[in-house]
Amino acid sequence: MFEATRRGGVCRLGRPDTRWLSTGYAGGESRADAAFNVTVPEGWPETDLDAYVERRLSSAGFDERGPTLLTGVGQEHARRARFDPVEVVATAGVSNPAELPIDSDPSERADESGEWDDESDTADVTAGGDGGDPTGTVNVFVGTTRSLEPGALANLVAVAAEAKAATLLARCGAPGTTTDAVVAACDPAGDPVTFSGSATEVGNAARVCVRDAVLASLDSRYADDPIPRGVDEASYGVVADDRATVSSI
Repeated sequence: MFEATRRGGVCRLGRPDTRWLSTGYAGGESRADAAFNVTVPEGWPETDLDAYVERRLSSAGFDERGPTLLTGVGQEHARRARFDPVEVVATAGVSNPAELPIDSDPSERADESGEWDDESDTADVTAGGDGGDPTGTVNVFVGTTRSLEPGALANLVAVAAEAKAATLLARCGAPGTTTDAVVAACDPAGDPVTFSGSATEVGNAARVCVRDAVLASLDSRYADDPIPRGVDEASYGVVADDRATVSSI
């Protein structure tokens, strides 16, 4: 699905005339020849994101422009998984988990205690958290060689997010971080597909690939550090322990 190139703290995922749907900055639907995952430095102060992305892509030598996600995780920890008509590329760090307690009384909880086109084999020097606290954000790029209906492409985002949440719950006790994002992609010239739910060929393959890519990225990122399990062990994070008012319809 993707031709992957990694340099200058940027991972380019290329495929001509691809349909993309991004939940990240300046996201939404688009057609482009590539999407990008950009590592930002620790203590990143930028506010003009358009200018920052343009500067980073240019300095890395990439001419195309397309959906772009930002992360504090170094691109040397990016991992790719392929199965059937789906491919996923993920970078994963969990220093800022977003917990959602399912306890009967949430107040009680407070008392509980590759295959890359690389120009260098070295770690990305811009990677936030290298030599310090592991930096958060789980970015997932999921693409299929099928041509998805608009609703199926949107649903692929949901399928990928669900698989990411299940994987992170098992590994670190939270379904995500405060800054996660998903980009879904499909080939407009591929075989047409109407649905992408978990029981379909595309949905099943997406779940498998998201799980395996996220796990592999976590294993790389935390090869020498323990994975934070929940907000208490992390550098940052939030706990949604409020209660909504629920009534019958």
